[in-house]
Amino acid sequence: MAAQDSVDHKYVYDFAEGNKELKDLLGGKGANLAEMTNLGLPVPPGFTITTEACKAYLATGREPDGLAGQIEAHLESLERGMGRKLGDPQDPLLVSVRSGAKFSMPGMMETVLNVGLNDRSVVGLSAQAGGNDRFAWDSYRRLIQMFGKTVCEVPGEEFEHALDDAKRAKGTKNDLDLDADDLRGLVDAYKKIFAKHTGREFPQEPREQLDLAIRAVFESWNAERAVVYRRQERIPADLGTAVNVVAMVFGNLGSDSGTGVAFTRDPGSGAQGIYGDYLANAQGEDVVAGIRNTVPLQELERIDKKSYDELLGYMARLEEHYKDLCDIEFTIERGKLWMLQTRVGKRTAAAAFVIAGQLVDEGLIDLDEALHRVNGAQLAQLMFPRFKLDHEFEPVAKGIGASPGAASGKVVFTSARAVELAAEGESVILVRRETNPDDLNGMIAAKGILTSRGGKTSHAAVVARGMGKTCVSGADELDVNVPAKKFTVAGQTVNEGDIVSIDGTTGKVYLGQVPVMPSEVVQYFEGSLEPEHVDNALVRAVHRIMTHADAKRRLAVRTNADTGADAARARRFGAEGIGLCRTEHMFLGDRRELVERLILARTDDDRESALFALLPLQRADFMEIFREMDGLPVTVRLIDPPLHEFLPPLEQLAVNVAVAQERGEDVAKEEALLAAVRRMHEENPMLGLRGVRLGLVIPGLFAMQVRAIAEAAVAVTRDGAVAKPEIMVPLVGAVQELETVRAEAEKIIAEVVADSGVEVLIGTMIEVPRAALTAGQIAEAAQFFSFGTNDLTQMGWGFSRDDVEGAFFWRYLELGIFGISPFESIDREGVGRLVRIAAEEGRAARPELKLGVCGEHGGDPDSVHFFHEVGLDYVSCSPFRVPVARLEAGRAVVETDGSDSR
Repeated sequence: MAAQDSVDHKYVYDFAEGNKELKDLLGGKGANLAEMTNLGLPVPPGFTITTEACKAYLATGREPDGLAGQIEAHLESLERGMGRKLGDPQDPLLVSVRSGAKFSMPGMMETVLNVGLNDRSVVGLSAQAGGNDRFAWDSYRRLIQMFGKTVCEVPGEEFEHALDDAKRAKGTKNDLDLDADDLRGLVDAYKKIFAKHTGREFPQEPREQLDLAIRAVFESWNAERAVVYRRQERIPADLGTAVNVVAMVFGNLGSDSGTGVAFTRDPGSGAQGIYGDYLANAQGEDVVAGIRNTVPLQELERIDKKSYDELLGYMARLEEHYKDLCDIEFTIERGKLWMLQTRVGKRTAAAAFVIAGQLVDEGLIDLDEALHRVNGAQLAQLMFPRFKLDHEFEPVAKGIGASPGAASGKVVFTSARAVELAAEGESVILVRRETNPDDLNGMIAAKGILTSRGGKTSHAAVVARGMGKTCVSGADELDVNVPAKKFTVAGQTVNEGDIVSIDGTTGKVYLGQVPVMPSEVVQYFEGSLEPEHVDNALVRAVHRIMTHADAKRRLAVRTNADTGADAARARRFGAEGIGLCRTEHMFLGDRRELVERLILARTDDDRESALFALLPLQRADFMEIFREMDGLPVTVRLIDPPLHEFLPPLEQLAVNVAVAQERGEDVAKEEALLAAVRRMHEENPMLGLRGVRLGLVIPGLFAMQVRAIAEAAVAVTRDGAVAKPEIMVPLVGAVQELETVRAEAEKIIAEVVADSGVEVLIGTMIEVPRAALTAGQIAEAAQFFSFGTNDLTQMGWGFSRDDVEGAFFWRYLELGIFGISPFESIDREGVGRLVRIAAEEGRAARPELKLGVCGEHGGDPDSVHFFHEVGLDYVSCSPFRVPVARLEAGRAVVETDGSDSR
């Protein structure tokens, strides 16, 4: 019965059978080809093999039952519609075989063009093209090259070397100068390369070519570069790719043919207009690969006005239909325009905000949808600095600003070297003639990408925009010599390791390190730019969408701040209070001596003297913060880390004492300090004497801090400000710990606050798994919970967060055990479940319990959505991340219907 179900399962869809809503099944490319077909646009006929077929193939290593027959039936239908048979010697039908996953993965998977060509059908193709031998043999050599590299893993550079040899023999650098005889010879050379590496002749049977190409596309889903890209873009690994088999149309038939890519708006800035690249007498891969520099799309009006006007009409129609920026691939075959692909286009962070605002103005989407279409990662990119240029910095070259940003770093010429230097902490700029999918690891590692070939639609440009990397492409003044690890420009030589700076907005390239300045978006958040009064579309768009996010969100956004300056900046960024003020930071610097006095105290009087000296210093710190946060809540965490962290390291102190003793110096104080450090030394201090345990073991320590907080609140209140202190007890694992600290704290607070009107809340940090599991008990003694997800993750996983990132996380990511570090984004199934349990049981015991989070996850976009789902009241994060959290808290509301945010 199972076998029969497999046979009956529908694995292949004609383009006319699908639509854009079926991208889970047909992939993005197949779904959109179907949509354009149904809209009546000129799409070459074809069919799509579903993602389900791919998943079945990858699971078993063979095609599912019934697939071969369905492909045969759709191929026969395609042949009837075209009036040609695949690979027919007299009048051949040729097809392209293209990948197409649900989410766009540009260049990461495989494509094979001209499938069906062989030694006999190449003659028929020439006749079909009116005796154009050059075109036929050019198409054949492309098939062997792509098939060899994609299907049979023949090294691509061997084909490239053979092409270079042919051009050198002809005395040219342009492949268009090769005639039919040259290309016929190149085909022979390619066949020998193929045979050398595969041990067989190039397959002459068209159906074998097709079947092998389909399998290669399936298998490319798990190719290394595809896996790396999915991990980078957080695309699920279990989706699989569809395969699109499309009748070939040819842009390499001569000067009246060509291929191009068009955007309905500028993907770099969002500006409206005509954007894209066109390449005459070429196939589509030539544009994306950047092997020849293109001309701007506007040039097509001069070259072929009829096709240009048709294209503009289709672009407008598609944008209105999709209600978004569309990325379109097209081919012109002897004056006939064909639409090969459309998709919602990748764009820079700036373009995402600007376009969202434009579409609202045009009535195509509402503000909720505009908020849905941007994200916190994009907003964070917009807050990065930009170059500060003056007369000292003159560009040495100018290319195309393909992906905005300001990036400086050491020049490297290979992906491997980029990864190597980046791992050593170096900033690098990857320089290539053009990038290809195998460069992905280096592109991820680099701060920026610089190429001498290509345009806004080249591989480097598209992938860089998707990753938010600065990119300048098509800087053809650069003579890049990868083997020699250098490039020359303007009479100067730049070697590997030299520093260059690239501006992805202007396309300019500078030698040396260029200083940077704050972005306009940061200036807006800090209040130095008023959006209503600046001629800056980006700032206005950010202001508009942020205003809507603030109006929609339920989560409040606080900040983690320990100083008045940090508090003031966070408030300018929109923080609605402080969710974490770390008091241990107040014991650093000149105050270390007082901590030493406290640790070395041998009597109660000595200890109380040290605490008495610390009290006014802590009080002054809190007063500064309360003033800056006038009227907003401030959660102060009592001292958390082990006290020995404030002392010199044991080994260093022991050596210093031994050396001083050898010299006969008086080391009594140092010996006492060394004895104290040895006495306090712990093998695993993160699970030792810290947090609430310190307050219970060292009398007066927490009492001093509570008194300083209460006195500071009363003092600023009397000065006319409004202080709202919240005292947070860290590392509680049992309600009895909290009850003990709270009893002492309430006595001090009652004494200090008296009739001042100041209200002080007492709560705890949920960071020990036991606390999460006994939250119902702990809530009876707590007025609020704040989840310390850093420690909760550390203890929940049994990971030392100070050690594991470099030790083995890379391997866990590589193996797919993690999609992303659990310290970066909340582990919903494990640590997140602890948060959910504590929130539910805490609120059940105390309905008015205030719930927040103050770990690093408070500023992570995905984690903010989770905290919204579980019903927390606020998130807290670093000042710089406050706008990101505000935006994502708003997005969490508009996306609760489960719509896909990609």
